[in-house]
Amino acid sequence: MAPKNQARDNREARERLRLYQARQGLHDRQRRRRLRDNLVGAGVLVLVAALATGSQLAFAGSQDSGKKADASASASASATATPTPSASATASNTGDVPSKSIAKDSTWTGSLTLNKDVKLGIELDGKKAPQAASVEIKLIQEQFYNGTTCHRLADSDGFEFLQCGSANGDGTGDAGFQYGPLENVPSDGKYETGTIAIARGTSAYSQTTQFFIVYGDTTLDGSTGGYTVVGKVTSGLDELESKITSKGISSAGSDGTGEPKVTTKITGATIKQEK
Repeated sequence: MAPKNQARDNREARERLRLYQARQGLHDRQRRRRLRDNLVGAGVLVLVAALATGSQLAFAGSQDSGKKADASASASASATATPTPSASATASNTGDVPSKSIAKDSTWTGSLTLNKDVKLGIELDGKKAPQAASVEIKLIQEQFYNGTTCHRLADSDGFEFLQCGSANGDGTGDAGFQYGPLENVPSDGKYETGTIAIARGTSAYSQTTQFFIVYGDTTLDGSTGGYTVVGKVTSGLDELESKITSKGISSAGSDGTGEPKVTTKITGATIKQEK
């Protein structure tokens, strides 16, 4: 029998390999997408300026979208092109997308823990957004988000969100798939405080693993289709603001968003179906 510490090392090595494969498995495809992203918009964040080159967080995604008055578009672009999971012009799913039946047309509740001490209660809507909810449920169950970074923060009036979920922690990388269609999109472009929405690129089928948390009422440009609202934060926003978002941005881009001054990582996530 292997010594305890050796067994532990073996487990950690297997876990590191699993995470590596999840994040790097489609390296070639991501590289091709990055090339396309570069053509679509500088650095994968120009949703606002040019419809944002796709990144996951359709709203909070692109780092160079637009600003304030353009907050709508910016947010859109952001979310749409959060430092990019990659923009896709395809109008169909690519890769092994989790079945939308996972959400079971039900409400799912759980938690999202940031930096070990900021615990957010979350609720996913499997009725209004069955495909997006199913993807998030699967990613949480497989612990995909554990250790990933929340890389983008918007903190101006009417444009307040924290974007998370990229496999590489910088707005790039995904779990090997992109999906659509858009679901449960606000018709007025208003994303209320507590909203959890999915980031994307220019295509409605470029949603992947990135999402954004709206911690202050935000209006986003709906002319490009808007962003899927998959659920909401039910508790913990005060902590999120006091410990993370209120500290500001370390270096803002042209759209006023940037990395949070407080390095923010997802350190835990849980989810279960409500009965």
